[in-house]
Amino acid sequence: MKSLVEHLRAAGCVFAEEEADLLQGAARDERHLAELLARRVQGEPLEHVVGWAEFMGLRVEVGAGAFVPRRRTEFLVQEAVALVRPGAVVLDLCCGVGALGALVAASVSGAGGVELHAADVDPGALVYARRNVAPYGGVVWEGDLYDPLPEALRSRVDLLVVNAPYVPTSEIALLPPEARDHEPLISLDGGADGLDLHRRIAAGALAWLAPGGHLLIETSSRQSPVTASALSAAGLWVQEVTSDEYDATVIIGRAPTE
Repeated sequence: MKSLVEHLRAAGCVFAEEEADLLQGAARDERHLAELLARRVQGEPLEHVVGWAEFMGLRVEVGAGAFVPRRRTEFLVQEAVALVRPGAVVLDLCCGVGALGALVAASVSGAGGVELHAADVDPGALVYARRNVAPYGGVVWEGDLYDPLPEALRSRVDLLVVNAPYVPTSEIALLPPEARDHEPLISLDGGADGLDLHRRIAAGALAWLAPGGHLLIETSSRQSPVTASALSAAGLWVQEVTSDEYDATVIIGRAPTE
């Protein structure tokens, strides 16, 4: 009879030994282990199967139908952490499972931490977001971009972190099956050129940012000029930062101080 590792290797899992350990750790008993193995062999993302993803050393809850945080997005979090201060108002927009906001909040030491808010249009993802931001006192809002946010947040957001979809519609079919077949289209599809949401986020940002507040948004090197132009047109001072290690590009916009 094939071992757990052999089943995973036969299914094309490159890190079969590590995955076997994770499946065994998540299983309640042998029957449950067999169910988890079957889901993984059928191509379901490992994170969905075990119920969590490791993100910059923090275990965040995920599950079937939720977008799995990518390693490249750790670069955005690093840039955000460099800017955040105790007591800051932090908004994780298009938050998915709330990983970005949770990581930023977890990085802040000192009395009171941060005032954390997270928002997304996908109710399925928000089930996990509520759990992931709860340890930091985070509040979750359901709705389209800024629409569900309370008026009391206007002009108060010190740090706005965004990993919005930026895959062009025509390129969705080129994504790995784990993403294409198991993550919601709404978390992947960015419209004709991939940047529909970036434009909308940029256009509305200044109304919510505090004076001198920062917006950080992940994009691609190919799309960065358009993302940067959208932030600049919205009245933000713009900087592009990149990482070869993470193969990541982030556009940072800063609101005027007056």
